[in-house]
Amino acid sequence: MYAVTRTYTGAAALVDALTRNREEVERLITTVPGFVSYYAFRSGDGMTSVTVCEDKAGAEETTRRAADWVGEKLSGTGMSAPQINVGEVFLEFAAHTTAHARG
Repeated sequence: MYAVTRTYTGAAALVDALTRNREEVERLITTVPGFVSYYAFRSGDGMTSVTVCEDKAGAEETTRRAADWVGEKLSGTGMSAPQINVGEVFLEFAAHTTAHARG
């Protein structure tokens, strides 16, 4: 598996756009072949997304799609390009039940 992080600074407009367009973003990312999971979180005025895919090609495709989407939705906002890190996952831990499933 491969993971990619995309870290944006000054990302309030991006957080708002992702929240408003959740279903569109979900379709965009989850349809990448080999998609495993996606997370996005705020940190101060920034935002980081974490995408996990079965292979490097999938991780790179999610980055391409994210860049296209951000460019289309947020052009003219002056937001700088994200810092991107991609690498092979070598250790994984996950809970296999959710709070909803426990209930």
